[in-house]
Amino acid sequence: MGPGLLSEGRDAGEGEPTITGQLGDVMKESVKIAQSVVAGRGLTVPEGHHLHVHFPAGAVPKDGPSAGVTLVTALTSLLSDTPARPSVAMTGEITLHGRVLPIGGVKQKLLAAHHAGVKEVLIPKANRADLDDVPDDVLAELTVHLVETAEQVLALALV
Repeated sequence: MGPGLLSEGRDAGEGEPTITGQLGDVMKESVKIAQSVVAGRGLTVPEGHHLHVHFPAGAVPKDGPSAGVTLVTALTSLLSDTPARPSVAMTGEITLHGRVLPIGGVKQKLLAAHHAGVKEVLIPKANRADLDDVPDDVLAELTVHLVETAEQVLALALV
């Protein structure tokens, strides 16, 4: 298990995760929802360990409903000891039932991913129309997967 994510001494399987960083309530909620979705897949924090999720922020507060799929992927990767594919970027919020919800700022997020050299991106299927706003030359260099469920996200994001 990755350093800093699980620590011994508390049984987080029965309690709340520790969530740190400059976060608003929406991000804190996203962590808890992701933990519930992952637990629904039968993956829980081992007894005697505690889950600590930290968002390094620098000076930028983090808040917004776009991290759910990333959190589900990270927690599933950690608790199943299955590596995530480092070449895949993703965005989208998630419901307790594992449905991927639409988000804002698709154009800006895809432009940023392209600028960072990312070649494969997962976005909510409900955001398909937002792809019309992304320049054709950027889309030509990205593989964009439109996802509806946590299962689809994990199938594409994990090794």
